[in-house]
Amino acid sequence: MTTLISDLPDLDVLTSALTSVFSDNGSARGAITAIHRASNVYASTFPSEILRCTFDDGTELELMCKYQTGSNYDGHGHWGELAYEAMVYCDVLRSSCLSAPKFFGVYRNNLADQTLLAIEYLDNTLRINKLPQPETMGAAARWIGRFHAQHERNSGAYARLQLKQYDADYYVGWAKRTSKFAGSLHQRFSWLASLCDRFDDLVAPLLAADQTIIHGEYQPHNILSRDGIIYPIDWQSAALAAGEIDLVALTDGFWSEEIVNHCIDEYKQERWPAGAPASFEQALGAAQLYWPMRWLGDLAELTTDESLLWRFDQLRAASERLGVA
Repeated sequence: MTTLISDLPDLDVLTSALTSVFSDNGSARGAITAIHRASNVYASTFPSEILRCTFDDGTELELMCKYQTGSNYDGHGHWGELAYEAMVYCDVLRSSCLSAPKFFGVYRNNLADQTLLAIEYLDNTLRINKLPQPETMGAAARWIGRFHAQHERNSGAYARLQLKQYDADYYVGWAKRTSKFAGSLHQRFSWLASLCDRFDDLVAPLLAADQTIIHGEYQPHNILSRDGIIYPIDWQSAALAAGEIDLVALTDGFWSEEIVNHCIDEYKQERWPAGAPASFEQALGAAQLYWPMRWLGDLAELTTDESLLWRFDQLRAASERLGVA
């Protein structure tokens, strides 16, 4: 492991926080006598690092810790705070029968406005796009299909969870933001304004579809695998919404038609063994329209970035498939 040099909590603060975590979850093994710190190659929204903790009984434990200080950009309600991700690990994933990193706990320092999340470090894993295909992408599609089926059946438990829920205002907000951020690009993409104006009707199938708990950013860079087992990570965007969104996220980018269709088939078989509902194709089409709009409406400086204009092509293609371009 590489020595960490990033600006992260000092050793005393870190030791105190982890001592509190292990005491609270009942897994204390005595005092922490040493912490080896290393950079996390899969770091994303929040600063994070890999820790190897040594306890005074001689045992060792490897963790992945994520940190947050202050408030996080919420991206029109899409992004959650680190405490929110901890809630998902604790109240959703920990009770699931599916593979996921073990959740050790969360530590909150209200005075310093700091949060620490500690989960199992998954050694020898790779992002799924680095592994043989279509097998690994198919396995990821089956994992999320099973997860959606499980949590659609448990919809009665939603009331006790403080999960975000995608509603009409959420979807339409992305179109309004995209239209505003596009600026002079409206001249280049003359169809954009009309599409944004009609967005509420076009994404209606997402509201009509059976709602479940979704990952929110179920993209290959957020999915690890080891020995054929799938481990989705980075759950800060989890929400109640149409599961088709996660399927579109999984196949986002430049995958071959063969792999995309393989993922769709595997997902449908896992979520609906008796056959997908008649509304599936409409919901999938609406999700394919929502997904690029969500990225184009994120930050104004990214909407007009030349390297990201392919998202407009993706949006146009989705609208053409719906016959509304």
